[in-house]
Amino acid sequence: MLQDESREFSYEALPGRVVFGPGIARRELAAEVDRLGGARVLLIATERGATLARELAEPLGGRVVAEFTNVRQHVPLPIAEEARKLAAEVGADTLLCVGGGAVTGTAKAVAFTSRLPILAVPTTYSGSEVTSSWGMTTGSRKAVRIDPQVLPRTVVYDPELTLDLPAEITSTSGFNALAHCVEAFWASGRNPISSLVAEEGIRALAAGLPAVHRAPRDPGGRAELLYGAYLAGSALAVAGSGLHHKICHALGGAYDLPHAQTHAIVLPRVMAFNAPAAPDSARRIARALGVDDPAKGLRELSAELGIPAGLRTLGMTEDQVDEAAALVEPSVPATNPRRADRAALREIIHAAWAGAAYTEPAATKG
Repeated sequence: MLQDESREFSYEALPGRVVFGPGIARRELAAEVDRLGGARVLLIATERGATLARELAEPLGGRVVAEFTNVRQHVPLPIAEEARKLAAEVGADTLLCVGGGAVTGTAKAVAFTSRLPILAVPTTYSGSEVTSSWGMTTGSRKAVRIDPQVLPRTVVYDPELTLDLPAEITSTSGFNALAHCVEAFWASGRNPISSLVAEEGIRALAAGLPAVHRAPRDPGGRAELLYGAYLAGSALAVAGSGLHHKICHALGGAYDLPHAQTHAIVLPRVMAFNAPAAPDSARRIARALGVDDPAKGLRELSAELGIPAGLRTLGMTEDQVDEAAALVEPSVPATNPRRADRAALREIIHAAWAGAAYTEPAATKG
């Protein structure tokens, strides 16, 4: 049974500067680059997001010495090596990344080997911009590492940059942020401070997601979502990740499933599995969501937002469920609220594949 956080704890706040406000990216970005001493900037964005990135970087003029736009989800090793090579060739001294989690992850892959500072301008709700963890895929396996060097030095949060974010990306990216908050309640590094941050993050995300779903260009809703995403990343950065992330990283690396959608689909099933062994955490998560049953509340919010019901809609096949359970089993955290053996993992992943509610197998009830 998971106990409440001890009042004897350590809390290591990660260093970093956060600048938050509507329109602030267009007003203050050059000044923030100045604060980092950036004279030779490598701009990192997706091909789709390159126009916005160039617009924001225009005040930097000739200080942008190159652009890297060959970004791919899960950061495949060849892509990371290509970006690292470009940074070295142009003598970059600062990395400016504008975009979502894959863009930030690519910048982190470069920073890991080059030790260059990152200035991040997130345009989704991934939270990667405030964590020192980063993932890279080699072959069909995604590995996640932690290194303080990859933590962005400055993050510029501008809700205006998310006003045109498509509904599907908004919903799934916001659910990804919810997953960070939920996981922070039972990850190994949890403490009273990180749990407070996670609970407020859930409240903000649960308020912002339906508001933006109803009115995609609602500036108040967008600001609430971005605020919640910042808190989610901050909680995860301190508390660490757990079973949910282990499952999602294995699925993403092995089957190339889209990152945010996978998180959104898996989350209610892991919540249902862990809740009986973590009643205090479940109660606080439910309170922040404004519901009685947190797993049911997450499923209902997912349905309201039009998130795909099951992993099969993303291309995963039923005959891959057993393989996925075997891939996850060695990485299950010892600190998870309850034991998750291969049989339990299969039940969780199969429920996520089918888009069904997770229910306790008859043999484990009681």
